[in-house]
Amino acid sequence: MLLFGNMTDFSLELNEDQLQIQKWVHDFAENVMRPAAAEWDEKEETPWPIIQEAANIGLYSLDFILNSFNDPVGLTLPLVMEEMAWGDAGIGLAIFGTTLGVVGIVANGTPEQVMEWVPQCFGTPEKIQLAAFAVSEPDAGSDVSSLRTRAVYDEAKDEWVLNGTKTWITNGGIADIHVVVAAVDPALGSRGHASFVVPPNTAGLSQGQKFSKMGIRASHTAEVVLDDVRVPGSCLLGGKEKLDARLARARQGQSSKVQAAMATFEASRPAVGAQALGIARAAYEYSLDYAKERKQFGRPIIENQAIAFKLANMRMHIDAARLLVWRAAWMGKAGKPFEAGEGSMSKLFAGETAVWVTEEAIQILGGAGYVKDHPVERWHRDSKIYTIFEGTSEIQRLVISRAISGVHIK
Repeated sequence: MLLFGNMTDFSLELNEDQLQIQKWVHDFAENVMRPAAAEWDEKEETPWPIIQEAANIGLYSLDFILNSFNDPVGLTLPLVMEEMAWGDAGIGLAIFGTTLGVVGIVANGTPEQVMEWVPQCFGTPEKIQLAAFAVSEPDAGSDVSSLRTRAVYDEAKDEWVLNGTKTWITNGGIADIHVVVAAVDPALGSRGHASFVVPPNTAGLSQGQKFSKMGIRASHTAEVVLDDVRVPGSCLLGGKEKLDARLARARQGQSSKVQAAMATFEASRPAVGAQALGIARAAYEYSLDYAKERKQFGRPIIENQAIAFKLANMRMHIDAARLLVWRAAWMGKAGKPFEAGEGSMSKLFAGETAVWVTEEAIQILGGAGYVKDHPVERWHRDSKIYTIFEGTSEIQRLVISRAISGVHIK
């Protein structure tokens, strides 16, 4: 009696297409990104020449992102993000920060809006364009229900008027396409939010303060100021009929399955976890090689349990993080509900693993790890943001605890 059927149906092996993409992106990360990483970290400027190279080979393109999203098992995008962050997280975000805006459009827009706006997020190799997703505000980071940016409908002109200030926005102000989350009915909290596309060169949108950051310094982060920004009614993602119906349900006390900001974060968290994973892997590999070569007391330091056990733990946590990321990515693609906050688990564990692994890498290198002669100090600086953006570690734990308990924990 055959109890388990065909056991070969389950596999963690990557297929040939995934392996080829992984190698292609890894080669770009190794040969183009890594040699330039320290320079652009020091400059703290958008690495336009590297974005251009990525566009020239098709890495920064709508076709590539669509192919990555269309992987039936959902693993291609995490594979790509891990390799890019292994090359350099800041440059990787400069190249793929646009995908945040893309996900915001795909998660909230109609098929017609997706077809209209997503290609404009990338442009062409001859004319590169960028996108930004703007939700955070000075008084509304983790608490997105407190957004003050308002969107008011001008029925006579069929236009929405946006006013407010967004902060900590990747590609903020330099993007061609801004996807802005604003409050339509503030009394409803996050249930009263909607997402809007702000087209290129729209009057009233400007860049505010550009931030000088601890890490991911090649990625542009700035305020976005919205001063009587008028966009056509067609720029409301999902359309007004759908928004009106959702607001009506919310006013009647019915729950809404989709919230404008949360729909984007839920879709992107495994990919963000994969970026953290790439940083951790880079630090682990570098410190392993260093430990084999560095000699103290007449022998390589890898022969000491104090060092060897650190590396064993680093590898174990990295592999565990990857499994959580892959599971969440597969669940998202397969339409499986995150009943235990699996998307948040992946981002939380990978982000905290990256911080811990890069700190251990510095410890293994000792004084050498604390100076810029070695990249581990930069990786440590880069890693910290992965416990903060797209939901802090504390918010991820809140999401998970609510999911597993069914209790609205505060």
